[in-house]
Amino acid sequence: METGEAILADWAPVGIAGEYRLDLGRRRHGATWEDHPMPEDAPAYRMYGDLAPWWPLISPPEGYAEEAALFTRVLRSAAIPVGEVLELGSGGGHSASHLKADFVMTLVDLSEDMLEASRRLNPECRHEQGDMRTVRLGRSFDAVFVHDAIDYMVTGSDLAEAIATAFAHCRPGGIALLEPDHTAETFEEGTGRGGSDGADGRGVRYREWTRDPDPSDTWVETDYDFELRHADGSVDTVHETHRTGLFPGAVWMRLLVEAGFEPSMVTEETTEDRPPRIFLVGHRPTSP
Repeated sequence: METGEAILADWAPVGIAGEYRLDLGRRRHGATWEDHPMPEDAPAYRMYGDLAPWWPLISPPEGYAEEAALFTRVLRSAAIPVGEVLELGSGGGHSASHLKADFVMTLVDLSEDMLEASRRLNPECRHEQGDMRTVRLGRSFDAVFVHDAIDYMVTGSDLAEAIATAFAHCRPGGIALLEPDHTAETFEEGTGRGGSDGADGRGVRYREWTRDPDPSDTWVETDYDFELRHADGSVDTVHETHRTGLFPGAVWMRLLVEAGFEPSMVTEETTEDRPPRIFLVGHRPTSP
């Protein structure tokens, strides 16, 4: 597996601080990769279904402010002025709650329950239900943004379709920004915890454990344990396992190129006590 330094060695710095674009003349190596199918149909996750009303306590909107400031800077690096932004996999709208201060946001998510939570937080934004692999809104935007919902693309064909959707909705000169939690080069197994309390007397605490049962395939698993305290003091516990995609950086870059983008990547700037993430950027050429 390549180290972070080895990944950056294949890229040339350009534009904003921390941004690199693939230098095809310098790339002389790359991970082999196959499109391993999922062993079963992907399940519907309760976190984005009946647990959606708990989402503001599971992952509070204020926790997205720092990264949203970076997203804004990256989106503004497009070759055209960026005013209208499409977010695919917008979830509860927590990123949009910050981005809407600078952009006109259209939000698309597969889960109607999460869209309903987002409508309460972002009533001024347009919301559409759809699958990021197949949705077509019949119009284009200055920029397309996909937060970590892109992680639920667990096969190469899933990921290619999501990137093609981004390109189909991106105006010439526009930009796409994709934010996976990991690439194959940066992934580390680990644990975490979180949650918060609400003014209505409800509270959430959760633990998570992410592991890679089979490094030869293209997905990893995360187990979640939730403790949900209702306003009356009663507590429910929920456990579920999520499968998310894990692809080498070279695969992300190849799929961006095949879709029609000029690819680059940005190293996250964060004050959190964790390694920075690698974000993928696609610049759509101003002309064919």
